[in-house]
Amino acid sequence: MFLIDQDSLPLSGRSREFEGNDFGNAGVSFILVDAPPGGEPSLHRHPYAEVFVVQQGRATFILDDEEQEVTAGQVLVVPAGRPHRFVNSGEEPLRQIDIHANSHFITEWLDS
Repeated sequence: MFLIDQDSLPLSGRSREFEGNDFGNAGVSFILVDAPPGGEPSLHRHPYAEVFVVQQGRATFILDDEEQEVTAGQVLVVPAGRPHRFVNSGEEPLRQIDIHANSHFITEWLDS
């Protein structure tokens, strides 16, 4: 059994990262996102599905050439291999949980 204080998870920018390999080889990893308005990661993809649980704010997700507005209380699933990115398109901080269906992060960054 592992009990983890979120503040002890590694920081990546303003977000916290949980990598399952570090905690009993849990079969999942996740990012606790805290993005300011306009904040965004660049275009990327994963060889596994990613699930986004928006808890506060609003984000615009771009998958290939599709755009989808997602707000607090909604969940978005990105299938494996789909290029995607998102931007905090609201006026308040974006808080979401990005669940990676893998015990460690595998990210291919596509923007040069």
